Amino acid sequence: MSTQPVIPYLTVRSAVEAIAFYQKAFGATETMRMAAEDGKRLMHAELSVNGGRLFLSDEFLEHDGPTAPAAGHKPAVAVALALTAPADVDATFNRAVSAGAEGAMAPADQFWGARFAMLTDPFGHRWMLSAPLPQA
Repeated sequence: MSTQPVIPYLTVRSAVEAIAFYQKAFGATETMRMAAEDGKRLMHAELSVNGGRLFLSDEFLEHDGPTAPAAGHKPAVAVALALTAPADVDATFNRAVSAGAEGAMAPADQFWGARFAMLTDPFGHRWMLSAPLPQA
């Protein structure tokens, strides 16, 4: 796999469930998993999503780790998926919503020349889906 200069690292509650969701919603492939000593949480996991990598782990508040997004509060950062075709935005949005994501902005053609949509996954993280519109 090629080097990816910036890799999103998500903190979630229930990394095992998050991995299953990302597989179903975004076609993610799990490439690495490291269980925590408690045998319940994941210390680290790596996924391949849309040709890029995504890291995630459970919360480890006892080690002063970050918290997962809280219900009712939007996280400050979103993960953006650059898709190839406008139809991919619609298909990915629909698949993610069917898997349990909440649609925040339905797919629509935007003035900046992209098909764009937003959603929030069941773990509180925001996702933006975008694909270039055909040139007129």
